[in-house]
Amino acid sequence: LEGRKRMTVVALWVLVVALILLGLAGTVLPALPGPALVMGAIVLGAWIDDFTRVGVGTLVVIGLLALLAWALDYAAGLLGARKVGASRQALLGAVLGTVVGLFMGVVGVLFMPLVGAAAGEYLARQHQAQAGQRAMRVGVATWLGIMAGLLAKVVISFMMVGVFVVALWW
Repeated sequence: LEGRKRMTVVALWVLVVALILLGLAGTVLPALPGPALVMGAIVLGAWIDDFTRVGVGTLVVIGLLALLAWALDYAAGLLGARKVGASRQALLGAVLGTVVGLFMGVVGVLFMPLVGAAAGEYLARQHQAQAGQRAMRVGVATWLGIMAGLLAKVVISFMMVGVFVVALWW
């Protein structure tokens, strides 16, 4: 019985590591909920250890970091677009570009929000002078915001793992 329990614990720790790696990949692949997977893996790791080394306080800190990563991921693109006065159509275009980009791989995910925001802004202002230039400026600003949010999500996810590892081994 003792050997079986040990194998189960080892299998669970392997699952924790796999979920953390999948979550870290999910910070750049939008089809995967990166910070949520990292958080789930950390909670599983804390549970395996009966919350002795990774307690509720640590989990609250990691949970707050996960919420921050999620909020920044969604807010950054909008902030970039709003900074240059993007229209509703540009914001909708960025969302649609992101959805279309999901089916195009990493390149689509990275650049389709720019294309969608630019197209939406152009459609909103096509009868105005220099609509094309404005559309590109809005597209680039939206893209820069999205990239800033992505970078923040990656950094925060690694911070979550770091807090977990320190709590686990401290």
